[in-house]
Amino acid sequence: MLKRSFKIFFLTLLLISCKKEKTVTVPDWKITEEFYINALENAILYADSIRMTGINGEKTKYYFSNLRKEFKKAEPFASYINPEVGHRVNGPALPVFKEDNQKTLSPVGLQKLEESIYEGGVTADEFTRELNITTGMLTVLQKGMKKRNLNPQRFFVATHQQLLRIIAFSISGFDTPVSHLCIDEINVSLDGLAEVYRRSVQSMVQVNKDDLDSQFMNQIEAAKIFVSNNNDFENFDRYRFIREFMNPITRSWVEIRKTIDIWNGSEDFPFNFDAPTFFEDDSFNLKYFTTNTNKNPTQIQIELGKKLFFEPKLSANAKMSCASCHIPEKGYADGRVFNVGNKGLELQRNTPTLLNVAFQKNFFWDGRAADLLDQISAVFLNEDEFNTSVHEFSLEILDDSIYKASFEKAFGSVPNNNLNTIKAISSYVSTLNNFDSKFDKNMKGVEDTFTKEEIQGFNLFMGKALCATCHFIPLTNGTVPPFYSETEKEVIGVPETAANTAIDEDYGFYWKFNEATHKGMFKTPGIRNINETAPYMHNGVYQTLEEVINFYNLGGGGGLGFELPHQTLPFDKLDLSDDEQKALVAFMKTLSGSRIVDTY
Repeated sequence: MLKRSFKIFFLTLLLISCKKEKTVTVPDWKITEEFYINALENAILYADSIRMTGINGEKTKYYFSNLRKEFKKAEPFASYINPEVGHRVNGPALPVFKEDNQKTLSPVGLQKLEESIYEGGVTADEFTRELNITTGMLTVLQKGMKKRNLNPQRFFVATHQQLLRIIAFSISGFDTPVSHLCIDEINVSLDGLAEVYRRSVQSMVQVNKDDLDSQFMNQIEAAKIFVSNNNDFENFDRYRFIREFMNPITRSWVEIRKTIDIWNGSEDFPFNFDAPTFFEDDSFNLKYFTTNTNKNPTQIQIELGKKLFFEPKLSANAKMSCASCHIPEKGYADGRVFNVGNKGLELQRNTPTLLNVAFQKNFFWDGRAADLLDQISAVFLNEDEFNTSVHEFSLEILDDSIYKASFEKAFGSVPNNNLNTIKAISSYVSTLNNFDSKFDKNMKGVEDTFTKEEIQGFNLFMGKALCATCHFIPLTNGTVPPFYSETEKEVIGVPETAANTAIDEDYGFYWKFNEATHKGMFKTPGIRNINETAPYMHNGVYQTLEEVINFYNLGGGGGLGFELPHQTLPFDKLDLSDDEQKALVAFMKTLSGSRIVDTY
């Protein structure tokens, strides 16, 4: 009996001891923070080395490559703290127009340095200026990191953003369009992920779920091996890399966050942090993209908006509804070059699709509406469309008794103006989100049905053809990851006819500031269901996807010989073969979805 009691006591003591050994406190975030800060300090030192060797120095490209690598290590936290400067450091080598003071800033940052180092065309003094400004921005980021300490939210959001950067920027060539150092930089980001994980939450994961820790580290290593063995930019298999390597990492990362349970996500960001990949129905947080005055619509308001969407009595002549131009059977476009207004005359521009339109930060081709409410209001006010004041209300629609009851249920009363009507329509349009395409199903791994041609097309879209440097995956629109705070507008030189002999005279966004760099600038549209939404471009100039791809293959308007000093698209021909162009078309057809996902 005494022996049995002693054994029980000993086992109990052993269990208590084991439990004590497995007790892990909240991470010391300073240790992780130091990794980011030290990396940025190293980046600044490499910038100093470039300054000493000069633009044509024997080791300049070596120092530049290492500068970029160190920045990629620091980028998650540095750019989280200061998104505007972080994006400028590693954004496109294009002029930046500041709307507040209407000044145009010359292109600077790592991509501009890359252009100067690899392509030349600048003087030594100009290069020094570019380098000094870039170094100054790196110093600003460094100071920001030192002032604002790392914490669980900043850590998990910053890491989530960097995982998306790998998919949207690194494998597409967006980060390094000239040198294509971006493929090797994937492993820099993965090494950085492994290191900050070790410094922060690894011990907590090991205590709670040791097999998850080993699984995650093995997944990172497997991804790195794949990249090391397949680091040629044009031949990199992006389809396989995402499906077989990045998706397992993102799935494990979500599980890690949930397992240690020190931060549970937030609706203040574009992402659903619980989505296992970036290709789920709910990977993106629609509320982030929705204006505050209409952020939480009820199902009754959405249903009312759907009925109003098809209601012609909203227009002054009672003949025009939203569905007159946005026809569900035609991918919520209309299949016409230009639709006809209420006077029987053609409207100014081609009708874009409404599918996934809510995930944008500018509306209309010329970007004149800041949000969806403004866009719908403009249709009401347009004398060629609804031609009704926002502050009026069409009593004729109350002839349908359902409306009176619906407005009372949705908003508490029958309105005396169109504000709630516009809110209801906006709420409905925000549900027209399509994430069930063949593309989505294959990318998240629930299907393996892509043909060899479609895989080739996706890899071209993400690489050689440069499509994904403007139509960012996974949304495939121009809203820029990972902050999704702006939708790009581009000058690509669209011709006036499919003969490609003269440029279109529509100046687009130029209307707002009369700024020369904006001539012919238009919003980058989403391309979901693109096979159903012909004709294409703001003027409906191309009837087929083949014509569109041919335009880009020739180098846009600049490649066609038009005078376009501010074209944002590379003038160079893409040199896509006939088979490659066919593969691109095949891939783009996989973006068609068969159902509308009700996001709310």
